[in-house]
Formats: sequence, structure tokens, C-alpha cells
Amino acid sequence: MRKSVPSNRDRSTAGIRAETAAQSPADPETLRSFVTGRRVLVGVTGGIAAYKACTIVSRLAQGGADVTVAMTEAATRFVTPLTFQSLSGAPVYTSAWDQIESKDPQHISLARSLDLAIVAPATMDCLAKLATGRTDDVVSLILSAIERASTPVVLAPAMNDIMWSQKSTQRNVKQLVEDGFYMIGPGEGWQACRTIGTGRMSEPEEILGAIRRFFDRPKSPAAKPRKK
Repeated sequence: MRKSVPSNRDRSTAGIRAETAAQSPADPETLRSFVTGRRVLVGVTGGIAAYKACTIVSRLAQGGADVTVAMTEAATRFVTPLTFQSLSGAPVYTSAWDQIESKDPQHISLARSLDLAIVAPATMDCLAKLATGRTDDVVSLILSAIERASTPVVLAPAMNDIMWSQKSTQRNVKQLVEDGFYMIGPGEGWQACRTIGTGRMSEPEEILGAIRRFFDRPKSPAAKPRKK
């Protein structure tokens, strides 16, 4: 049987696809240039968009980052911790009482060692907790110990359009930005509540494509050296 030989057009199309993938800011090889050896926390809170965090964790790990995942109890109802453990190659924090690092029961050393923290999705409840200083889950607890002058904390909000437009949410977002958190999104589009509106979590590719600027940003003069 004769083997089919790809036409010049087929080879050209394949080449364009390969080139496009290589140029994508979320491609593991592109990420490798600035995430290799960096320690990144991915916080996952309880929203349907939690499945998108799988792509974020996977791409960062493929790019050579040292990824730690922390999940609220509600987040584990959407994606299992085992999924994130498999993608990151590291144990997953699901409770403030997890003793993953025996010498760091309060998770302070973990927070100090991070180069970047991403919370995706950041639900309405998560934003409210961070804006008011509550630390009653493992994600908010770890974030509370991060010195944001030296370690960027990026939030990717995700919620229903009406929840996003609530005055309380908008107050919390304003407060969080003033407190030094960074926001990516939300976007506009189809939501799980079967409506179209603002509040949809930014796509993983957009989030990953944006994080380089946080690694490259100048450190605040008030930033203290991190203890490794």
C-alpha cells in the first residue's frame, strides 16, 4: 500500500501551527524562559471555573516552575486534589491543618519562599475575605503571610454577572487593588448560570501570558528579602 505523502500545503499548514504554538505566551517552552525554578502558588477557590486552573498548573509545571496548589474545601467539590497533585507533582494543601511541611505548620515559610501567587478562580467570597483580612481557609491563610511588596499576588475573579456588579464586590476589588493585589479579568461571555455577562474568569492562556510582567516588575523599596 502506498504511503500518503503530505502535500506542500499540508506541510505549510503544520509549520504555521507549530510556529503559532511556539509563539504563544502560554506555551510551556515560552513560559520556560521566565518560570523555570520559580516557586508559584496557585490558589483555587470554589467556583465552576476551577477546572481552568488545571491548565494553569499543568503549563507552569511543564515550563519548569515549582508549583504548589492550595484549595479551599469548596474547590475540592469541583476538582479533586489528586488532579492537581498529578499535574503539579507536589502535595496539595486543602486545609489550614495540613502538615505537608512538618517544620512549617503555619505555612509561613511557604509564603515567604514564593515568587508569585495566583488565585484562579477568585470567587466573590474569596475577594471579600482578602479585602477584610479573613483567613479561615488555607488559601487566604497562605496569602495573608505573603509580603506583596516583594511577591506579586494575582487574582483572577470568577462569578455571576450580578455578583460581579454588586456594590460590595466592587468595593472589595477597589480595596484589594489599593492593598497591592493585581487583577486579571474578569471577562465577558457565557456563564454557567446560562446568561452572558461580565464575571467570566479569564482564560488560562490570558493569565499565563500576563504573568511575565509580574516577574519583571521592579521590587518595592520597602520590600524585605525573602527567606528561602
